[in-house]
Amino acid sequence: MIQSCFNNIKILGIATAVPKNKEIISEKFNELFGADAVAQFSKTTGVIERRVSLEEQTSSDLAFIAAKKLIKEKNIDKEKIGICIYVTQTPDYRIPATACVLHKRLNLAKDCIVFDVNLGCSGYVYGIQIINSLLETTNCRYALLLVGDTSNKGIAPTDQSSIMLFGESGSATLLEKIESANEIKTAYRTDGDGFKAIIIPAGAYRNRNASNEISIWGDGNKRSDYNLYMNGVDVFTFTISEVPALINEFVEINHIDKESFDCFAFHQANLYILKQLIKKAKLPKDKL
Repeated sequence: MIQSCFNNIKILGIATAVPKNKEIISEKFNELFGADAVAQFSKTTGVIERRVSLEEQTSSDLAFIAAKKLIKEKNIDKEKIGICIYVTQTPDYRIPATACVLHKRLNLAKDCIVFDVNLGCSGYVYGIQIINSLLETTNCRYALLLVGDTSNKGIAPTDQSSIMLFGESGSATLLEKIESANEIKTAYRTDGDGFKAIIIPAGAYRNRNASNEISIWGDGNKRSDYNLYMNGVDVFTFTISEVPALINEFVEINHIDKESFDCFAFHQANLYILKQLIKKAKLPKDKL
């Protein structure tokens, strides 16, 4: 387990933005997948509605709105923001980094470290680690961590395994280097063996000549190589085994009582998996 501790960095605020377009799962998918299957999905996952972006709306549009709102509310001089990192797996372009697009739209100073991070579920936590490290080792005072995804643009519309699960949003987190801040502790671990569990096989540079043809995959869903594939069984198994183990190791090494936490916030859209996490990690249910 890779650990770090930051003592002089404070999260000043977090702002979020979601698309106006709201889809009720039953209204949208009953006819396509059957009312019983959709009802069972909502009961298991807890998902009854979601926000979905317009065709021309990107994740950076949402992150931009969140960032603009946060900067205004906190009354921060944009000239003093020296770091802007954007975490996404749905960028505006292959090249350049979408963080550069956001840098222009937000009208940040040229004296600014700006780049993208291509991560999904773990993206926010990695973003905190990266941005804290940069704040600690540079002369920057303020930093922006922007995060967003519009994942449905890559999911086949008839893929029952994924199409009802993902909502879309953007967020902005403003951080400041300040001596009075409480410590921030982080822990990290990676298992690259599972890289195929959530994947879009084509569209970059590995499978450049892949066909756009829609076919029935092994899980019974129709998709092309340019659509998202998620192996739900592998994701479930990984989550309920590796995540509780990391939590338990983290609190043990740092001598922290689980009851002392105000809240446990997991990046997981599935209510059933969340319940399993609580059970496996022996966490207080009312703090989830």
